[in-house]
This record gives sequence, C-alpha cells and structure tokens, in this order.
Amino acid sequence: MPSTDARLLLSAVVPTAAVGAIATVISGIVAGGKGAIGAVLGTLVVILFMGIGMLVLQRTAKKLPQLFQAMGLLLYTTQLLVLFVFLALLKGTTVFDFKAFAFTLLAATVVWVAAQARAYMKAKIAYVEPEKTGSKP
Repeated sequence: MPSTDARLLLSAVVPTAAVGAIATVISGIVAGGKGAIGAVLGTLVVILFMGIGMLVLQRTAKKLPQLFQAMGLLLYTTQLLVLFVFLALLKGTTVFDFKAFAFTLLAATVVWVAAQARAYMKAKIAYVEPEKTGSKP
C-alpha cells in the first residue's frame, strides 16, 4: 500500500477508534457490560466496512480510473445493503445492547466520513500528470 493510501486510511481510522472508545465508556456506564460490547462491535463494523471500501476504491482509482465514480456509488450502496442485512440479523440478539451498537455505528460512520473528507482535502494528491519536459521525437 503506497504511503498516501496508508496515510488517508490512518487519518480516518484513528478518529473513528477514538469515538468508538468514548462510545464504549458511555455505553458501559449507561447500559453496563452489554452496552460496552455493543459499542465495541459497532466501532469494529464501521472500521471494517469503511476500511475495506476505501481500499477497494483506491485500487479502482489506480487501475480503472474511468470506473471510479460508478464503483464508488456501487460500493456504498452495497455497503448499506449489507449493513441493513447485518442489522436485521442481529436485531433480536441478547449478547450485547442493540441500541448502544446502533448509536455507536451511526456516530462512528459520521466521524469516519468527516475524517476521510478532511484527509482528502488536506492531502496533496496530483490529479493531473505533468507533461514530460525534453525533446519531442
């Protein structure tokens, strides 16, 4: 993974993990141990889903730049559908607090998207390849 890609991924993972840690503490206080487990799982789901999506988009942008926008729309739609199925399957669980899981999932997703947008705005990524200087054959 090129250093730019790793930097962009890291700049989204760190704030999301921090929000997840805060949500875990709050959920642990409000809903007990099951709330803390739900918050940890919610954070892990967001980091896993969004991280894989970001890596797929970065590879697509490098190999097939003409498909980047379509792939992004397809990827985010697929992520939402898989997430809805995942939530439907876990709705009746008693292993963890579902509300803590859902609220953490929402908060971590918002933080991920904001951190990713900020990272892309601050990154100095060339979007135009400069012309080669020298003699033309």
